[in-house]
Amino acid sequence: MNLVEKDLQYIWHPCSQMKDYEELKPIIIDHGKGVYLYDKNGKEYIDIVSSWWCNLLGHCNPKINEFIKIQLDKLEHVIFANFSHEPAITLCEQLMGIIPKGLPKFNFSDNGSAAVECALKMSFQYQYQTGHMQKTKFMCLSEGYHGETIGALSVGSMDLYAKIYKPMLMDTIRIEAPDCYRCSYDKSRDNCNCECFEHAEKAFAEYGEETYAMIVEPLLQGSAGMRIYPALYLKKLRALCNQYGVLLIADEIATGFGRTGKMFAFDHAGISPDIMCISKGLTGGYMPMAITITTDEIYDAFYADYSEGKAFMHSHTYSGNPLGCSAALAVQKILREDNIIETAVTRAKHLTNQLNQTLLDHPNVGEIRHIGLINAIELVADKHTKTGFDNNLRMGYQIYKKALANGLILRPLGNVLYFNPPLIINEEEIDKAVDICASSISVIIDR
Repeated sequence: MNLVEKDLQYIWHPCSQMKDYEELKPIIIDHGKGVYLYDKNGKEYIDIVSSWWCNLLGHCNPKINEFIKIQLDKLEHVIFANFSHEPAITLCEQLMGIIPKGLPKFNFSDNGSAAVECALKMSFQYQYQTGHMQKTKFMCLSEGYHGETIGALSVGSMDLYAKIYKPMLMDTIRIEAPDCYRCSYDKSRDNCNCECFEHAEKAFAEYGEETYAMIVEPLLQGSAGMRIYPALYLKKLRALCNQYGVLLIADEIATGFGRTGKMFAFDHAGISPDIMCISKGLTGGYMPMAITITTDEIYDAFYADYSEGKAFMHSHTYSGNPLGCSAALAVQKILREDNIIETAVTRAKHLTNQLNQTLLDHPNVGEIRHIGLINAIELVADKHTKTGFDNNLRMGYQIYKKALANGLILRPLGNVLYFNPPLIINEEEIDKAVDICASSISVIIDR
């Protein structure tokens, strides 16, 4: 029995209909280097989606490898209750220099969903312990995605992930999210004043006094199809949360560490959240680790004698893992010393130009939107009405399969194809990826 057969015998892959694997067999990856992955047969693939958006600085980055190897011979893990270690302390100290202002307290966990769960519980308990017992509701944007655990699904609005579990989920208040491609106010990103923010104002007017927190994917709703909205929306939301005493949670798990062209998406708005969740690029995609970062004010609401029962009784076995912290320290060193984000901003312009020149005039490409190196190609059946392809056609999936055969990993979000490459991608690799993407679209749609 070969590896593919053994895989299909034992493994239940994530976010997959396993029946699809009868046709498109699992691809067994042997090794990676830079933006490339190589399978057991030696075929190369450009990892244009950064292995689910986490690989920040390329596969098998030698500097990150070295940091982990050194740490491995010193300490692999230690309970993080009453114990600590230098990599975790140093990491927090270094992150303080790059995160939005006013967030000096760090609570470690092991994945993005866990960081969101931590933020939900932390914000609720904070409101309770500061005398706001009436605040029992949570707000989020429609079409949002914040993870797969029950709490995270409750504050997401993607039926693809959450619909079947609705009897298990918390009852949350959902605000109609910005959809700049299909703007109902007949505006564009260049001339709008976030007129759609009226939906948030109405929701806060009705529920603000009973709401303890609101969570957002700042500027980029990823799983919704890489929807991009203006920084002004965040500024208005910050002011509205202040007005009603609602904590603002930034889910920067997908947008952090240069993905949007700045260190964090909130930097585009020049404001700070009350709580920020980070993961994915934090360790360069090497180790599962996440951090929920918050203010002194929130931290102080939990600080009391043990007998008062105010402690935050929330924990993860692998909190503050030394190997993860060492990988994250390597990422920080590379970002500081190698001008990664500045170079990525230049490469982002090249990528957007190449996509626009190659695909924007295609009759079935409705929009190519971008922020930083993230570019999203929305496929439509009718460009004038902006009507998408019938989901049963699985057009994005058909293009994904064709691109895969040609050496490009294009994992679609419905009818949206996206580029979210490692920040170290170069222009030659960009050009190659765009060519494969364009030819794959042409073969499937124009056939």
